[in-house]
Amino acid sequence: MSIAQRVLHGDFGRVALLDMDKPLVPHAHSECHVLLKATGADTYFSVNGQKQLLTDETAVLVNAWEPHYYAHQPDAPRTLILALYIEPSWLAALQRPLALSARPDFFLQRGVQLNRPMRRIADALIAEMMSFSLSDQDLVQELLSDLTVSICESFSDYRHLDRMRVMAPSGFYDGRIRRANQYLMDHYAEDIRMDQLAARCGLSRAHFFSLFRKNTGITPHIMHNMIRMKKACESLGSARSGSLGNISESLGFPEQGHFTRFFRNHLGAAPSQYQRVVERYN
Repeated sequence: MSIAQRVLHGDFGRVALLDMDKPLVPHAHSECHVLLKATGADTYFSVNGQKQLLTDETAVLVNAWEPHYYAHQPDAPRTLILALYIEPSWLAALQRPLALSARPDFFLQRGVQLNRPMRRIADALIAEMMSFSLSDQDLVQELLSDLTVSICESFSDYRHLDRMRVMAPSGFYDGRIRRANQYLMDHYAEDIRMDQLAARCGLSRAHFFSLFRKNTGITPHIMHNMIRMKKACESLGSARSGSLGNISESLGFPEQGHFTRFFRNHLGAAPSQYQRVVERYN
């Protein structure tokens, strides 16, 4: 069974050390996403339908809104993975143009070769997260900022986009899809019928799905699940997090077991185990 060894929550987003031995369902994040191998076997992620190898020398980069999943093979050895979910607002505070990391075309490549300085920083961050004591928050944030800025500078074209005055996305360009997405955000705890949502937008189901994917890069089902997962992680990482039963109910799951299965399928770890290893940064 996959487990979360350590999870950090803060203004930077989330950083998770995940011991993975099970595949994940296709999903997406509103943050840019960096995946690095910590220890164990080489493995694969599928990003936008393309298989990307994760090794000691490579990283997998996933843009915001980009569908991806962990492509673990049955009976393959375990892999310890460092997963970064980096908030664009935090990156923008480091360098203003890095607000462009919210764009679905920010990273130019999905599978990239790490240089030695990047690997050294990643290894230092992994070592800090694998320590038995509470992590040094200042050191973690310094390592995290050095690593993410280095990766952004090497594998995105943000300086060129900034010179071209390309903007970070503030919403989807089609008003009907903006309204549909707002409905999903407002009603994330409900069992939403997508044909009914299409009708609310004045579209046939087929046209709605086609237009939604054209605007967002993902299906409305993945979007709905993405919103639920973000709410789930926020709840589990909050200092005032309630019981799993209350969290499950607040997310619209009729039974706690359904929530556990949903969370494990998207992240790998069970929510109860995730909640036990969360470390909160102010």
